[in-house]
Amino acid sequence: MSQNVTPPAPDSFTAAPAPAPARTGNLGLGVVAAVVAALVAAGAYGGIMNAIDREIGYAAIGVGLLVGLAAGKIGGRNPILPAVAALLSLGAVYLGQLFFIALVLADYGKVGVGEVFSEVGFGGLADLWKEGMDFMSYVFLAIGGAAAFSAAKKMGD
Repeated sequence: MSQNVTPPAPDSFTAAPAPAPARTGNLGLGVVAAVVAALVAAGAYGGIMNAIDREIGYAAIGVGLLVGLAAGKIGGRNPILPAVAALLSLGAVYLGQLFFIALVLADYGKVGVGEVFSEVGFGGLADLWKEGMDFMSYVFLAIGGAAAFSAAKKMGD
């Protein structure tokens, strides 16, 4: 007993719904958000280091996460944003370390941080930073950059 089964006509199939449009986001807004987050994170990182009187890797991860989340959430899926976030995070960790040095000098000299920046200057703080660099300082820079890259990439997806 063979059954005669007729396949349905081609026009009787229901078309699949169109995929959701890819979210490309806004590169400019993502970069602006990442810059603002980097500046805020740098200040917080320097303040935290001053409060506990040492560098900690978890804070560098926090800097990277904050910068990456801001870039990815606001900027969307743009493939350039993870790299931009990583670079801005490196800068934020560096600025945070400079701010920490300025805070230490201000405490030591019993002066304001503004006075340290005006007297020592950015170049002088950078020279002090170079003298105090060790292997772990570079590790913290790398950790912050990697966290920012990863966070921006995941938020953009």
